[in-house]
Amino acid sequence: MCIALISTAHPSYSLVIIDNRDEYLHRPTSPANWWPEPNSNILGGRDLARATQGTWMGVTKEGKVAVLTNYREDTSEKATGTQSRGAIVNGWLTVAPEPRQSTRNFAQSMVASATARNVGGFSLLCGYVNEPLAVISNRSSNMDQVTWLASQKGQTVGLSNTHFDDRSWPKIIDGEKLMDEAIQAHVGAGEDEDGLIDRLLRLLSTNTLPEVSEDATAEDYLPHFRKSIFIPLLGAKDEPARSAEGVAAACVEKAKTRTKQGDELDQSYLHGAYGTQKQTIILVSNNGRVRYYERTLYDNEVNAIPLGEGDRSYEFQVTQS
Repeated sequence: MCIALISTAHPSYSLVIIDNRDEYLHRPTSPANWWPEPNSNILGGRDLARATQGTWMGVTKEGKVAVLTNYREDTSEKATGTQSRGAIVNGWLTVAPEPRQSTRNFAQSMVASATARNVGGFSLLCGYVNEPLAVISNRSSNMDQVTWLASQKGQTVGLSNTHFDDRSWPKIIDGEKLMDEAIQAHVGAGEDEDGLIDRLLRLLSTNTLPEVSEDATAEDYLPHFRKSIFIPLLGAKDEPARSAEGVAAACVEKAKTRTKQGDELDQSYLHGAYGTQKQTIILVSNNGRVRYYERTLYDNEVNAIPLGEGDRSYEFQVTQS
């Protein structure tokens, strides 16, 4: 049950995006990095459990940005779909920079896309930094149902595992309030950029999950995930996970023999220990400089990483906007 918060309220940054990725912790994921050729202009993590090796959040040197949250579904088949939702994000980020594709044209093609119908429910925030961003869902049937964000200064909005207009989730309401407070406090204290990142990481670590029982599983907590921005470690570390390298190799091999059944997902990754796995912050300065900061909380064997040792930070200047 992930959450993304998007704001244009900071006077020094045209765009601030923060994100918690909540996941079954045996599911192998690569840390944020520049992707290999031919997509070396993309920065983000990758899901290694699917052959697509898509991402949930990324940014390009040309200023494209995308964040995806899935929908809370009532069955696992609806939740996973026959293809990876990461392919939807890749579909925006991997398009060749020239000729420049507009966000509106991509949104129109996605709303009508068969690909969007073959994945679990999702909301995709996408666009270019310093331009309005689109929120696309595969529950949308036309462009009138596409929402546009970051169209003016002073906006702060949350996106989680429900449709964008659903204001009943406490984590969304709390997240928006806490983000505005963090930005105001940072400006008022005259802190540097690392001070802002520290405040936003603390926001992403806000845990208001009620206690259910000592031996409760992630499934037992499912109805309560909507209440908490941060999800602590839940469930048992019930089996050893394969290394990220081993999973990636297996996915490549499986892709060679895959049939029309789709981008299959190893179901063993959909149980066991669960929690907030990664916390990501994207800061876009008014001059087009991007700071991408990622904190990884657990390794592939579900061992907690000492605070700060799983952090990665990147900076670059947008080449066009």
